[in-house]
Amino acid sequence: MLSNTPSNLSELPVYQKALEIFALSQNISTYLNHDLSNLKLDGSEDNNIYFSGDIVQQSVSLVPEIVNAELERYSDRKHKHIDSLKRLTNKLYKNSYRLERSNSNGKDFLPVLRSELKKFRKLQRSWMLTL
Repeated sequence: MLSNTPSNLSELPVYQKALEIFALSQNISTYLNHDLSNLKLDGSEDNNIYFSGDIVQQSVSLVPEIVNAELERYSDRKHKHIDSLKRLTNKLYKNSYRLERSNSNGKDFLPVLRSELKKFRKLQRSWMLTL
């Protein structure tokens, strides 16, 4: 739990799922980096290594957007955080497909990430109705 997060927010299912997605994407990225960090025969790097960092960067932003939406008083500002959360989720989904085309054994874990993202989207929809 983040130190500045009120305790009632950390009990939200959408918040818990966002933390799970962050941990999962971080583990997948670490696993993929071992395979993708090697240089190709021509000396160039694998471009897919950047997508592995993107999934971590995008997943780390999920929790702050949830917290900001919960703590925001004004509905128009709440909706900005909600829209940002939707964009992050969509980008995570797209980058998981991009990484699945990479030359790595870790790509087998990406369907698990997408499955968790689907669950997150369902939780997100019901959570948005409570705001």
